[in-house]
Amino acid sequence: MGPQKVTPSLIFAIAIATIGSFQFGYNTGVINAPETIIRDFLNYTLEEKLENLPSDVLLTSLWSLSVAIFSVGGMIGSFSVGLFVNRFGRRNSMLIVNMLAIAGGCLMGFCKLAESVEMLILGRLVIGIFCGLCTGFVPMYIGEVSPTALRGAFGTLNQLGIVIGILVAQIFGLEAILGSEELWPVLLGFTIIPAILQSAALPFCPESPRFLLINRKEEESAKEILQRLWGTQDVSQDIQEMKDESARMAQEKRVTVVELFRAPSYQQPIIISIVLQLSQQLSGINAVFYYSTGIFKDAGVEEPIYATIGAGVVNTIFTVVSDTYSWMSFVCIGAILVFVAFFEIGPGPIPWFIVAELFSQGPRPAAMAVAGCSNWTSNFLVGLLFPSAAFYLGAYVFIIFTGFLVIFLIFTFFKVPETRGRTFEDITRAFEGQAADRAGKASSMEMNSVQPFKESTTHV
Repeated sequence: MGPQKVTPSLIFAIAIATIGSFQFGYNTGVINAPETIIRDFLNYTLEEKLENLPSDVLLTSLWSLSVAIFSVGGMIGSFSVGLFVNRFGRRNSMLIVNMLAIAGGCLMGFCKLAESVEMLILGRLVIGIFCGLCTGFVPMYIGEVSPTALRGAFGTLNQLGIVIGILVAQIFGLEAILGSEELWPVLLGFTIIPAILQSAALPFCPESPRFLLINRKEEESAKEILQRLWGTQDVSQDIQEMKDESARMAQEKRVTVVELFRAPSYQQPIIISIVLQLSQQLSGINAVFYYSTGIFKDAGVEEPIYATIGAGVVNTIFTVVSDTYSWMSFVCIGAILVFVAFFEIGPGPIPWFIVAELFSQGPRPAAMAVAGCSNWTSNFLVGLLFPSAAFYLGAYVFIIFTGFLVIFLIFTFFKVPETRGRTFEDITRAFEGQAADRAGKASSMEMNSVQPFKESTTHV
């Protein structure tokens, strides 16, 4: 196999794909900055419809729903990944679902003009479905177009897109830009622009060569795309790997979500995938992406929106003492930046692209759906329950996240394999070998337990 290069075609394809990651990040962080203004919108809109002042409980419930419904949409979208990628392909799926981004952006962008709380909530749901689909499409596409040696490095670009999206949302959320009482619908509707840009560029990106060869049996097209993307004419070894994988798939029936948990060779990788997704959300990172303005305000930061731009989790000790020592608010911001830096090295990017590495072409869409649904479910629970937990526990709520991180650290050390430089086929064979070993040991133990009984019956 010839040397694999980082070609302009490869960079372009991955860059356009990561617009989907940007969308996920932007719509995660966009709701945070204009919290007070949107609450006022809910208040006066309901006041006109109900003809009396809405209760604080109703306002808080609607605000929490506006935040958390995004994750409900994400759950629906992530579980639908397989329906799209197996029928339309990876690239075309990203192109089709941009219609959801445009629809969701329009609903949110015009909700103030229509004085409709329902449009705001429905728009958040629709954009959540879109983002849930993107969390499956983008890592899968990047993993399948990237050379084996560079797959991990390019996989981190998915998380980079998410982080840039969050950062842009927080900056645009400044009152001087789009976070004002007049322009906040534009802030929410801005998501339409990246959707249009990606839709215009995706037709110039290649389809996944693995999809073309394995799903469509278009070997020549797959070969030409690999040669163009990787800058080498010798891709025979990679084509043969895909053929081998295709031959194995032909001998197996289609892998469903239920079979991921039943088949011994899939059980360990799907558990790893789920736990790593939980580690990302239960680190507490999104508690701050959703509610950091209020957290910083409680920590004594005079201009919380500026601190929110560097958002992460507030360290428990610093939050507890920041009310006593004013200078601790700056230490608090520093601790947050350190937390975010370490998050972006590990729990941030790895759970997304490791799922594509742990599974072969057949079970990969179902595995991505299960992993994505796990991520969005925990995301939803954090977004919904964090305000109540913070109310009762105060700063000590972050001790719960710390406990989860310790558990995930131990699990990762003992259970997660190294995938660097290994092909999809190598990783799959390793799990199948482990499953066979476990089955062999179980069979041996069963035989040993039955043997004494057999011997005793012969003497009767």
